[in-house]
Amino acid sequence: MLSLATAVALKNAGLIWQADTHDFFGIPNRDMDERAFVIADLLANLDIFRGWPVVTFHGVAEWSLDYILTTEVVWIPTESQLRQQLAARLQADDAGSELQLTLCTQGYTCLITHHHQSQRFVAPTAEEAYAQALLQLLKESENKS
Repeated sequence: MLSLATAVALKNAGLIWQADTHDFFGIPNRDMDERAFVIADLLANLDIFRGWPVVTFHGVAEWSLDYILTTEVVWIPTESQLRQQLAARLQADDAGSELQLTLCTQGYTCLITHHHQSQRFVAPTAEEAYAQALLQLLKESENKS
């Protein structure tokens, strides 16, 4: 999973989140930086019943935080969501662009080619490699504005 720090960097760089079911998000600066939340139709918990692990279902979560604005949370995109964001931006910017992810000894390498220039981003996970490339495109887009 993408780190919250990288997700915050993407948000600050201008990545816009259209919240949807099954999206992950984090709540920064509230002593929950290590927790990831998911938007779901129904809350399910792992519990122990008579010494056995069970999944329990709850319609309402009793938590001290009744609600939080989506502007206060940070979307943690999945690998496929990051790839989709990258591909959409590359195609919108340059029809001849390319996107490639490969497994390497350092982890993963994301190679993007646009405007006849190639850039490589190496990271321990596929998500982080895609995120680095997306951050670069967001920064380039902001510099053009």
